[in-house]
Amino acid sequence: MQSILTQMLNNDAIVALATPSGAGAIAIIRISGQEAITIGDSVFKSIKNKNLLNQKTHTLHLGHIVDGAKTLDEVLVSIFKGPNSYTGENTIEISCHGSTYIQQQIIQLLLRKGCRMADAGEFTLRAFLNGKLDLSQAEAVADLISSDNEASHQIAMQQMRGGFSNEIAKLREELLNFASLIELELDFAEEDVEFADRTQFHELLNRIEFVLKRLIDSFAVGNVIKNGIPVAIVGEPNVGKSTLLNALLNEERAIVSEIAGTTRDTIEDELVIGGIGFRFIDTAGIRETRDIVESIGIKKTFEKIEQAQVVLYLFDSLKFKVQSSEYIIEIEKIKNQFPLKPLVVVINKLDLLSDLEISTIQKELETLNIKLIFLSAKEKIGVDELKNQLLSFVNTGALRNNETIVTNTRHYDSLLKALDEVTKVKYGLETNLSSDLMALDIREALYHFGMITGQVTNDELLGNIFANFCIGK
Repeated sequence: MQSILTQMLNNDAIVALATPSGAGAIAIIRISGQEAITIGDSVFKSIKNKNLLNQKTHTLHLGHIVDGAKTLDEVLVSIFKGPNSYTGENTIEISCHGSTYIQQQIIQLLLRKGCRMADAGEFTLRAFLNGKLDLSQAEAVADLISSDNEASHQIAMQQMRGGFSNEIAKLREELLNFASLIELELDFAEEDVEFADRTQFHELLNRIEFVLKRLIDSFAVGNVIKNGIPVAIVGEPNVGKSTLLNALLNEERAIVSEIAGTTRDTIEDELVIGGIGFRFIDTAGIRETRDIVESIGIKKTFEKIEQAQVVLYLFDSLKFKVQSSEYIIEIEKIKNQFPLKPLVVVINKLDLLSDLEISTIQKELETLNIKLIFLSAKEKIGVDELKNQLLSFVNTGALRNNETIVTNTRHYDSLLKALDEVTKVKYGLETNLSSDLMALDIREALYHFGMITGQVTNDELLGNIFANFCIGK
């Protein structure tokens, strides 16, 4: 990405397709920049002979896109005059028919008229640079676009509305006020005066520390909600892992056959339960084998369990009757190797069991202190109970209470660094550290707060953030 300052100095008109690429009913082509409306007017012929430059902001106009004597399409043009636009600049959006040929022809025409193709995220970058959004709100735009379940959508919306930014900005402002008073003390060092109330300052630091710790703790929830919760389905071959996955997903996605060990590779698929995304990983089983391909699969299984947050251990109820001790050893092996991971033992083929057999299995497993679910993947009995059990592992309390939840690794890193500096300031206050040394730690804390909202920034940081955006946003 070219220099941010260069972009700002140029203030050139940028163009991009704002809707997904490919054919559709309509496509929207967006232009932003000082000359956006002028360029738009040069290719637009209104059905009522309107000049776009003379029209009010936030208005729609019907007409044709023309290239000299050639008419390319009948379109609707939306006008947004800066600063009252998404980017804070003059912006127009051309709604044309969704033929890929038409899209290409219009964009090429606009490029010839003085536009350049927008970089990834450049419209949102301009919104940030023009003060329409702070940096954390800009990042939330990308999260909102990529949200594929209710929970991640809710978090992104809250962040985009400024919930997180406001909390950070308020703390930063209060800390800044105290920093100013301590800096003032340094100017009058010879006179031994104290402008900053130390008791009040200590209370503020405690409050900042409390908020920072809450935000840092929320990252654990936020991260899984944003990326989906990985769930490993483990069990020996032909036990019904793939059938269970299909029952959960309500579609035929995994490979199902009667031959033991059919699922050689791990299969990942996602399911939304109660607004939370779960990423299911079907593995190749963990039984002892001499088969080289299978043994690689077993190694992969343990790697996948390591990555998963929840483990489903699935076994065939009929085989359990014959090999119960072996299954108990396998369960204990997983429990010992991954003691902190929630483990749900799922007994498949419930439809083939009598009540007495169910009771016997329950008694044999009760000493293991595990969550036990009986189901029939084939008949889809007990699937809903399993879904509810999975949902119980997610701490959605913060989400329900509409608390700020951190989902961004960059924010998490800055919060950790800010907390470290605040802890240093607090220690300095309690040990009567000199004001000049304390002022240094406060400045560092303010720097890390500013990194989150974009009050402190640099070209490299902005380049990294906006490079991950889609073109046209």
